[in-house]
Formats: sequence, structure tokens, C-alpha cells
Amino acid sequence: MNTFNNLINGEWIAGNSQSPNHNPSNLADIVGHYTQADAAQLDLAVQAAQAAFPAWRNGSIQARSDALDKIGSEILARKEELGTLLAREEGKTQPEGMGEVTRAGQIFKFFAGECLRLAGETLPSVRPNIGVEITREPVGVVGLITPWNFPIAIPAWKIAPALAFGNCVVLKPADLVPGSAWALAEIISRSGIPAGVFNLVMGPGRVTGEALVNHPGVDAISFTGSVGVGRRIAQTCAQNLKKVQLEMGGKNPQVILDDADLAQAVELSVQSCFYATGQRCTASSRLIVTDRIYPEFIAAMQRRMAAIQVGDACQAGIDIGPVVSQAQLEQDLSYVEIGQAEGASLLIGGERLSRATDGYFMAPALFVDSTPAMRINREEIFGPVASVIRVKDYEQALAVANDTPFGLSAGIATTSLKYATHFKRHAQAGMVMVNLPTAGVDYHVPFGGRKGSSYGPREQGRYAAEFYTMVKTAYTLA
Repeated sequence: MNTFNNLINGEWIAGNSQSPNHNPSNLADIVGHYTQADAAQLDLAVQAAQAAFPAWRNGSIQARSDALDKIGSEILARKEELGTLLAREEGKTQPEGMGEVTRAGQIFKFFAGECLRLAGETLPSVRPNIGVEITREPVGVVGLITPWNFPIAIPAWKIAPALAFGNCVVLKPADLVPGSAWALAEIISRSGIPAGVFNLVMGPGRVTGEALVNHPGVDAISFTGSVGVGRRIAQTCAQNLKKVQLEMGGKNPQVILDDADLAQAVELSVQSCFYATGQRCTASSRLIVTDRIYPEFIAAMQRRMAAIQVGDACQAGIDIGPVVSQAQLEQDLSYVEIGQAEGASLLIGGERLSRATDGYFMAPALFVDSTPAMRINREEIFGPVASVIRVKDYEQALAVANDTPFGLSAGIATTSLKYATHFKRHAQAGMVMVNLPTAGVDYHVPFGGRKGSSYGPREQGRYAAEFYTMVKTAYTLA
């Protein structure tokens, strides 16, 4: 069995221990054994990034652009191979894995261009004979902590802008899915980027993650993960005056109005709630449906969900793969029990499934007759479990949609320009979808939410510069 090591200062270095990476579709299949870094190795990675920073920040922006473009090209050329790896370790279907890999390649190519487009301003001073220049400079050493649900795309959308704007990077991927991050690191290691500019340290969050957040040589932290961990990181960064960017939870609403196209509403709801096994922060788990369309919508959802194929993520014809881990499966199943105990009616699904291989398979679950106060409508489940809330009209639907401590994504299905326009303006979310699934965003525009979902500057697109650079104002006497 292959062993995959950490990348520190351009060298592949073994750790004190290893962890097996299991395929959630087939627990007998081990993707590989991945080195676990300790705090001492994390310190070496940060030191390497600090040493590499001066030359990298002052080096050729064309060299940066060429390296990022090369990374993106190789990712795209290997999308089938890397998509299969992703499906094996995370449980997305192979087409979904290939789509994620494609997005990662596109992100690197986008930021290859951003290397050459970082603009500033020249303004006159209010005082005579003085000029003012406003420029952006890199932050320094950036620690990146990424989650398990997008094991190559999220590392890509953090690494690419960090490098494009002249920062050095220490990446700590989720311990559950190190394979895709390792494959990406291996591509980066051959791109022409100097040793120490990019470093990979794998291991559990309580060891490598905490060491990264607390290290005095790290100037900024970008984190995607749970709300609880994010809040602790925010507190630590505030105490140490580190720049911080957090993407956390979601409890995203999908509103279905009486005038919606029923077939379209059903399909976008199924995609929002259950594709990628519901393991997306932008997934919808609250379907808010108005009175007249409610019975027809429920019947159509039941028919559509009965046709969903659940199975091995690498098998052709599968719509939904397994849940990522035993712990996540147990959490999902516990929420099915909670929903029933609270009085919601389980319309379909919610049970563990047996397949040809031993894996974490679960039938997507849909509750009806639920109320906004139920835990299944308040807490992020992060699995293939959704519920329907019946409301009388658009005004009540909007109020229920906004009644959440989260605010990442919100959707509406309607043929009314009036209601679509009002919803875009008044939905308390960072991203709004009209007649589209709540999950599924472009790589060249801002990503992020409000309330408990996000903290700090937006990710992706040109807005990534807000986090990965600092503004400097310089005055010159003529």
C-alpha cells in the first residue's frame, strides 16, 4: 500500500504516524496511507513559508501566472483520474467528482490571469504638489484549513488566490479526505513554484489545525468547516491579531410558490437537497412551499425521489453516493429519529441501505408536515435529509426563509418577476438563486454568506483580493 507524505520546503517528509484513507463506498478499499504531521513538522512548514516569502512576493508576476496556469492545465488534463480519486475517498459520484476537479482547474487558470490584473489607484492629495498611490500587497504566510466535502475545489479556491497575490501557503486538508489535496500538492510541487512557497501538512485538526491557527509565524487563516470550530478560530485570531476568513454552516431555504413550474421546482429541489449526498454547505434542507401547490409538489417529490439511485460512487448510473463516514451516517440517521420524535411525517427514505459492498449508504429522507421550530429545520444536518414547511403565501415564505441563524444561500421557484425581484432583495443570504438549485456556483464570482454562515471577506473571483492582500497608501511630495 502506498504511503503519501507531507510536502515541506519542497521535500516529501514522513511523519510519526500514518492514517488509512477508506473508500466510503467500499470500506475494504483503502485509497492509501497518509502521513500525520505533528506540531514540530507544522513549525517547519511555517518556517519554510516565512523564508520563501520575500523572494516570492517580490518576484515576477509573469512567473506566478505561468505556474498557476500550468497547475490548472494539468488538473484539467487529468480530470477523469482525479475525479475518480475524489469519488473513491469522499463518496461523490464520479461525474460530480470530475465536475469538481474541472472547477479546481478553472480556478487556477482564472487566478493565473489575476496575477497580471492586480490594480491600484493614483489620486491627487487634498494638499498641493502631493500625489497619492494606493496599492495592494500580500499578507504573508497564510494558513489554509479545508473541509472534507469539496476536497480539491475548496483547497484550489484558497491556494490559487493566495499564491497569485504573492503569499506563501501552509495547507491543512481535512483528515478524512487527504488524497485529493495530496494529488493537488504533487501537481503544485512540479509547477515551478519555489520550495517553501507552498507546503502541505496532513493530520487531525486538534493537532495540526490548532498548531497552524496558533503559530505566531502565520499572518492569516482561511477556514471552511463547522460553526463551532470556526468560532474558536475567530477568537484565537482576534486575540493574536491575525487576519481571518471563515466559511461555516448553512440551513438554506428553497421557496416554492404556487405559480412555480412544478417539474422545474421538483428537479431543482432534488438537486439542492440530495445531490452530493446533501453534503454541501449550500444544499437546501428546508423546502418552504405555499398552500395551493403543496399537495401536488409533495406527490411529485415522492415520485422523483423513488427513482433516485444510491450506490457505489464509481459505478455508472448512480445518482447519489454514500455518506462520507460512519460518524456522519450516524448523525444523519439520528436526525431522522429526531424529526419523527418531533412530530414531522417521514414521507420517504431515511434508512441505511445495503449494497454489494460494505459502505455508508443511506436513502435520501424527506419529511413533511414539519414546522419552523423543529430541530430538523433549525440545525445543519449536512446529509441527505430535508423537510417541507407549508406556508400560506409569499410573505410567510420569506419570513420562514429568513428565520435562521445562517445566511449562505437561498432559492425561490416562481414565474413571478415581482416575487423573484423582491426575494433577491430581501432574502437574508449571501447568494440567491431564482429557479435554480441553491447549490452550484461559478468560480469567477464572490462566494460567501452572512449571519452565522460566513465571517470576513468573500472568497473567489476578484473579491478574493480583499482577504489575500493588504491595502497600502503612499504619499509623495512632487
